[in-house]
Amino acid sequence: MTCAHTFSLGRTLPGTKTPCLRREQQQMLRHQHHKRSRPRYQPHLCRAGPESQVETQQDGEAQNGASASKAQQPQKIDKDVSKFARDAATTFAPRPSGATKNPAYKGSLLYKIFEVQAYVCLVIGGLLSFNIIFPSDQPSIARLIGMWSIWMFTVPALRARDCPAAEKEVLNYLFLLIPVMNVTLPLVWKSFPFIYSADVAAMAALYAWKIGLPKAEAES
Repeated sequence: MTCAHTFSLGRTLPGTKTPCLRREQQQMLRHQHHKRSRPRYQPHLCRAGPESQVETQQDGEAQNGASASKAQQPQKIDKDVSKFARDAATTFAPRPSGATKNPAYKGSLLYKIFEVQAYVCLVIGGLLSFNIIFPSDQPSIARLIGMWSIWMFTVPALRARDCPAAEKEVLNYLFLLIPVMNVTLPLVWKSFPFIYSADVAAMAALYAWKIGLPKAEAES
């Protein structure tokens, strides 16, 4: 009996343990087995060459540099604005030249006098602005002085002390900001109490921003 007959009948030859398969089918089975056992190509597992590693490292360094520059940009702007405010305030309200120490150091009598003067002028300016002292039905010089009292008396008195760098920066900002507010806010609302309250709010906000934060206290 031939192999074809034995395979078609599903029988085995005498003395054999496996069916007699055709040669073509055996080759096909071997080919399929070899194809299944052959590992697949995975590009992401291949090792990158030296050039690819260098390019990857350069890309990472470029991304780190870009993120660092973005993080430093607000700090740079803050420093530039602070320098401009310091220079402008020094130009219009100059300090004594030379290496002489400021006599209004913290704990001295002059320091306390300047501090009391600043807060007394702040309170009197509010009373004048709200028309409590020297009341008048019309805009008056007293109410105008009360509106400008923070810029004319409070800020210069506080700035004359030997104060920390953070507070000095706040006073420099206020020395430039308050005139802009007092000139532009009447275009919105011609009210002495409103403008005075806006000046007080700006002063409190700048103190909270520069001195109320732990970072500002650490730098000072």
